[in-house]
This record gives sequence, structure tokens and C-alpha cells, in this order.
Amino acid sequence: MNEIRNRLKTLRMEMLKHDLDAWYISGTDPHASEYLPDRWQTRAFISGFTGSYGVVVVTQEEAGLWTDSRYFLQAEEQLKGSGIKMFKLRVPDAILPEEWLAKKLDSGSKVGFDPQTLTVAGYRSLNNSLLKKGIGTVQTSDLFEKIWETRPEISKDEIIELETKYAGWSRKEKRELVASKLKEATADFQVVTALDELAWVFNLRGSDIAYNPVFTGYGVVGKNEAALFIDPAKISAELRGLLEKERVEIFNYAEFWKWLKSVKGRKTLIDTSSANYAVWDALHDGNFLQEETSVISMLKAQKNETELNGFREAMKKDGAALMEVLFWLKNNIGKKEITEYTVAQKLAECRAKQDGFRGESFPPIVGYKEHGAIVHLNVGPDDALPLEKEGILLFDSGGQYLNGTTDITRTVALGEVTPQQKTDFTLVLKGMIALTMAVFPEGTKGANLDVLARKALWENGLNYGHGTSHGVGHFLNVHEGPMSIRQEFNPVPLKPGMVMSNEPGLYREGEYGIRTENMIVCVEQGNTDFGKFLGFDTLTLCPIDTSLIDKDLLTENEIDWLNSYHIKVREELKPLLSEELLAFLEELTQPL
Repeated sequence: MNEIRNRLKTLRMEMLKHDLDAWYISGTDPHASEYLPDRWQTRAFISGFTGSYGVVVVTQEEAGLWTDSRYFLQAEEQLKGSGIKMFKLRVPDAILPEEWLAKKLDSGSKVGFDPQTLTVAGYRSLNNSLLKKGIGTVQTSDLFEKIWETRPEISKDEIIELETKYAGWSRKEKRELVASKLKEATADFQVVTALDELAWVFNLRGSDIAYNPVFTGYGVVGKNEAALFIDPAKISAELRGLLEKERVEIFNYAEFWKWLKSVKGRKTLIDTSSANYAVWDALHDGNFLQEETSVISMLKAQKNETELNGFREAMKKDGAALMEVLFWLKNNIGKKEITEYTVAQKLAECRAKQDGFRGESFPPIVGYKEHGAIVHLNVGPDDALPLEKEGILLFDSGGQYLNGTTDITRTVALGEVTPQQKTDFTLVLKGMIALTMAVFPEGTKGANLDVLARKALWENGLNYGHGTSHGVGHFLNVHEGPMSIRQEFNPVPLKPGMVMSNEPGLYREGEYGIRTENMIVCVEQGNTDFGKFLGFDTLTLCPIDTSLIDKDLLTENEIDWLNSYHIKVREELKPLLSEELLAFLEELTQPL
């Protein structure tokens, strides 16, 4: 931890040169990415914390890291001896970083931030809180350029085209869709800052970020504009020719700022939740800024027919791979050494055999016993627990396929389990089924449905700290918006075609963790005199461990749902499995 302390010392010296009392580190890149390119792993560099979410604030005397319940245990461990204190977010009485700064600093103090790595919404929250105390915010250059001697460069990995047979819509069709939505919003064009939106609208994919098939760049899309700001070395001559033929202008990544400053008298749509403050600052003088949810984000979230068919095919491949893993686990547990790490390796190995596989969609989470309670655990060969023929194992993993992205969690019994574990597992399962079976009117928001996944747990004095559902991209980011199902209010309504996770859980610190996760798609259920109603269809195809269920806790409807789901799993996976695996699947899916 001396290394982290030395980095903090060097940063503080740099802050003094800029006359700063504190520096705010958003923990993301210029594109508000969750998972980051190596160049912008700044949170890990300055704190040693390797989770995918967290804000760091450094003053001349103190330093803090704010993260959510997925990472409480991990952050406490990784921050030991660093001089950085961990603060909890999304819990009752949470103190936000801006509130902490307002208490720690005197009136007249200055808090610096890099405008390229803080969203407009993030800046406003920070600035508004500090202004109340007479504390100013100051735009600075990227101070990491001064203190990170071996900082990686932006990747030069090649960008590839995603063919229309996978994407469903061509670039031209997507541009026309975007233009029509911009017209409704009375905007001329949209600045595209989020990397998944950039990849989607131009039908391109990359490998700049591990697990996320995106590339570093900016874009502009409108009725009369289509421009990409990327490293030209990343595209082949053939792809460049194709883009230019379609009138997509190609500029160097660094030219984006010059281009923005040249824009005058235009109506520009900007999404303040993803666009960085530097973009807003460059455009707001001399232009009309329409601040709305990205139209590309909304179009991307409602999958077209080709994308949905692709998801269903990807789920079959994923299910076949998972059956191989479950079979291997059952036949080797207690007979040979298996650890959490070797299970993770096996998941990747079995998925890699599937046609169209393009890597994992996130670092696999495999947790046995007390490790299962660490929500976003990622172990290596040296810190992985050995598995025994007892207790429960939680594994959360996913794959990237050309025709879809998968994300699944299963909790399985490795041997004898306790009555408490069966009760906990069943209560979590009841929540997952309740959300799956929900029927709701058009216009419903995710927060309106979240209680369905928690009701059985709440009635027993139990809960989980993370969200219930996130969007999933199509051969894109495993976490995508703008919709979600969680306790915090999200104004984006659920719409047909939105592909999401469904993942209630329960975590007993120091004992075990339980989570059951399927991917679902929002579908139309029909019209009545009271309007249009929606529901969900399950996409994931993998058995749920019935040996962990306390049947007495399930209703007849819940049992019927589970039995019907297992029939569907058998029918869909049957053509992809060997006789041996099919017999095993039939064993796992016997009616409850």
C-alpha cells in the first residue's frame, strides 16, 4: 500500500500547483463507461480498488472512495493501509461525496475536476452541493497525465463491421430512424459520446475494453450529419471506403473538440447522463442544447426482430455450454480438486466451443461459501476457494456472441445444504418468478415493479442491496440503459423489445450468497378497455436447482411456472445436447 500512498502524495503536490483544496475523480472515462479501457483505469491506479463502480475524492488531508453494495466487502479489503476510507452509497443515510466535501472544506475552497471524465449531470450535482457552502468548482486538465508515468495509450485494435444480418437494420436505416426521432425532439443532430451507442448506430464493433465489444470514439448523427471521430489506424481501407461511400465523415479522435467549437447556431440533442461536461461547455455558447435521453439509447434498447431472434439463438448456445459445465461439476466434485477459479475457466472453455462466440461478457463471478456473499467477486488462481461436496455455489457469467449477449446466474447445491439455505433460495426464486409473471400497463417504470422481486424477502425481514434488473446490449455491453428495475426511480418506461436481467438475491456475510438470474424481454400482452398491457418473456435457457427448493413455500402458480420453464429448457436445448447431457438435463428438470 506504500505505492498507493505515494501516488496520493504525488497527486496532492500536483493539486497544490493548481491551487486546489480537493480533486474529484469520477472513476470513468470521457464516455461515461462502466468498464474502462486501460488508459482510464484511474480509480484503480489512485486507490487500488478494482471494482467497476466508485468515485474517489482527494483532499490535502484525507481521501475517500464511494461505492455501492456490490463492492462493500471488496473495497474494504482492497483499501486497507491505503489511507483511503470507504463510504457506502445506495444505503439509508448515505453521505454523497459532494456532501462530504461540503462538510470538510471551508467557504472559498476550490474543488478541481476533469471536465472530460465527469458527466453534465454529475457536474451539476457536484457544483450545486458545493455552491451552497461557497465552495467553487474548477475545471482542470487530466492530472493523471502528470502523475501516471506508465499510463497506457488508447488501443489501436481494429474496428470490425457488424453485418446487417446480425444487426437487423443497416447504418442508413438507423440514421433515418435517429433523424426521425431528432425531428420529434426538434434537434438537428445528436452528439454521440457513449461507446455502446456509437457502436450500435454505426454497426461497428471493437475490442478496446475487455468484455465490451466497443471502440474509443465520438460521433455525430443527424439528418444531414454522420461523422466518426476515431483513430484512423483502427479501420481498414475497405471499411473506410464503405463508410465514406455512405457519406460518413471520418476524423481523428482529437479533432472532436475543434469540430464542436466550430458548431454555431444549431439545435443539438445532448444526454446529460452520459455526455461529459466538456462537450456541454464547448457547445452551450452559441447553440441551443436540447437536453433529453439519447434517442440512440432508446432505439438501441428496444431490440428489433433480428436482434431478438439472435438473442434466442445465443441463449440456446449458452444453455448448451452451461449444461456441459453443470455435468462436469456434478461428476467431478469431491473426486478431483476444483476451485472457484477452475469453474470460471470451465465456463469460458465450454462457451468457446459455441459457434459465433466472441468472448465473455464480463469477468465471471464464482462464489463458494462466504465468497458467495461478495456480490461482484472475481477471484484468481491464488485466492480461489476449493470446492467441497457440501454447501452452495453461486456463479454469475455471460458470453458475447455475434447474435447476442448473455448474462446468467445460478446457485447450485454441491452436497448437503441447510434448511436456512433452502428457505433463502426459495424466497429469492419467488421474487424472480413474481417479476417474470408481472403484467402491467404501458408507461410503467421499473421502480413500480421492483417490489415484486423483493416482496417475499421483505416479508421475512430480508433484502438485497443491488438493483433487480439492468438492460443488456445486443453483442454489446452486458449492462446498458436507459431503463432499469430498481428501488431508485428511473423515469424511462419499460417498452416492448427491451431485453433485461431479472436477478434478485440474498447475501449472508461470512456465510453464503444466493442469486438466480434470467434474462427477460418486455412483450405486449394485449389491449383492454383500460389500455395496452405488457409483460415479460424469459430468454435464458438453463435449469434451476430444484434440490434447493422448499416446495412448501411455493404457490401452485409458482410451481406451474417452474415446471413449464423446465419443459421449455428441455425442448429448446435438446437438439444441441449429446444423449448423455440430454439425460442429465431431464434429470435436472423433473417436475416439482
